[in-house]
Amino acid sequence: MSDASRRPLIIGSGIAGLYVALRSRELGLRPTLVTKSLLDESNTRYAQGGIAAAIGPDDSPAAHLEDTVRAGDGLVDVSAARLLTFEAPTRIADLVRYGVPFDTVNGQISLGREAAHRHARILHAGGDSTGHSIEETLKQRAQEAGIEARERTVLRALRPGSREGPIAILSDASGHEVEHLGPGPVVLATGGTGSLYRQSSNPSVTTGEGVAIAFRAGALLTDMEFIQFHPTVFWRAGAPRFLITEALRGEGALLRNEAGERFMPRYHKDAELAPRDVVARAINQEILRSQHGCVYLDATALPRDRLYARFPSITTFLSAYGLDLARDRIPVAPAAHFMIGGVTTDLEGRTNVEGLYACGEVASTGVHGANRLGSNSLIEGLVFGEHVARQLRHPSAGGPTVPAQTLRIRLPEGTGRAEESPALDEIRDTLWSGVGIVRQATGLRSALLTFERISRAVEPADVDVLPGALANAAVTAALVARAALERTESRGAHYRSDYPKKVSAWQHHLGLLRQPPPSSSAPGSSKKVMPRRGSPP
Repeated sequence: MSDASRRPLIIGSGIAGLYVALRSRELGLRPTLVTKSLLDESNTRYAQGGIAAAIGPDDSPAAHLEDTVRAGDGLVDVSAARLLTFEAPTRIADLVRYGVPFDTVNGQISLGREAAHRHARILHAGGDSTGHSIEETLKQRAQEAGIEARERTVLRALRPGSREGPIAILSDASGHEVEHLGPGPVVLATGGTGSLYRQSSNPSVTTGEGVAIAFRAGALLTDMEFIQFHPTVFWRAGAPRFLITEALRGEGALLRNEAGERFMPRYHKDAELAPRDVVARAINQEILRSQHGCVYLDATALPRDRLYARFPSITTFLSAYGLDLARDRIPVAPAAHFMIGGVTTDLEGRTNVEGLYACGEVASTGVHGANRLGSNSLIEGLVFGEHVARQLRHPSAGGPTVPAQTLRIRLPEGTGRAEESPALDEIRDTLWSGVGIVRQATGLRSALLTFERISRAVEPADVDVLPGALANAAVTAALVARAALERTESRGAHYRSDYPKKVSAWQHHLGLLRQPPPSSSAPGSSKKVMPRRGSPP
């Protein structure tokens, strides 16, 4: 197949998916973009704080690299972090070229500061609407470029194809109209797992299906135990869990407990600007101690006009609940926010499955280590997305290294049918209670038993029936719990109350691979395979 006729299939329409689609189109390819919801519904849209890049006069990529490595608590792949931080300014230039309206002061891009960053290097747009601005701009450019986008289309499975890539099995949102595309290159940009947790800052589409589908197809996963919990998400019974950006603390807002006491200096020398895992656990501890459902973010000492101008989305949201950012203390509590691990890739976005690439939150590049530095997520999608786009144009051999400690896990034998049982709420509750901010062996084992029981009930018994969303959710949840049970230490976002210390022997990644089933039969293997749209039959 010639380079010009390669039609990559890109699954997901956040910053990573849209950027890969745009860049591969600019490089002469004809990508198809698939998303299970609307084109602009993704985690990217809800990102408030901004995007990190060392473009300030007192900053440097080397300093950004040091902060990234420090935040990652001993597990950052330094080569990946160097790639991220040194290429970040160029990728920001791409966003400017596409027309992202970053906020400026006197003609210069305005830069904010967030926790664990030693310099102001957070670019923002529309105050606290950075993700929305980026998403809308990239969506518009994709439409102008004539990129084929298929909304409400779901990736159901990946099957062995050829050296060109796997066969992708798609359906409409209802599970009907199943079609097979390929073989050809597939890019997973499906986002994280946040909404599988009862308390989450993520939209409902982030259910970790990309992870489960890749795992079923034989892809290596790493670092699945590391789930980042955002410390400050709006807390009120019956209200949505709206993110209250870390940038507020970067501007000087303080955290106070129910008694009105500022408590973060007791937990870390950097107080409110400590790493996210530290702040989340501190808030969790204050909530448990007081038996009060939240703590409070206090920005009332900051200038009113500055707050309204810098945080218009938060201001508008709070006003619907009778709260004023400049007048009231805002009730907040931690919630699941970001999947640090995922589908393992090398620096070019290649997985161990030929022709399958991954980038964005679904990928495990090693750049975040055990704890992601704030605002490194959006730039990760761009930097590694650029390398994926170049690979799509000029593919080369390669792939990630399998960690020395890699567990081989067999999927439960299913007894279910195509229809789903109402067990998603049980998965969400169990993840939050047993695989949450603070973990211990008893809760993790109990959670695993729950996920395995649900898997047996919803995993199709018939190999010709494709797994549904709930079957994939149960698999992803079990993988997180299994990795968390295996890592008997506390490091970064993974905290075990029964193993509260960091252990030098655990300073390595933990891999997960599917144990091949006894039979080589693959669901849907007898179906007719259709060529990619526009490619030769």
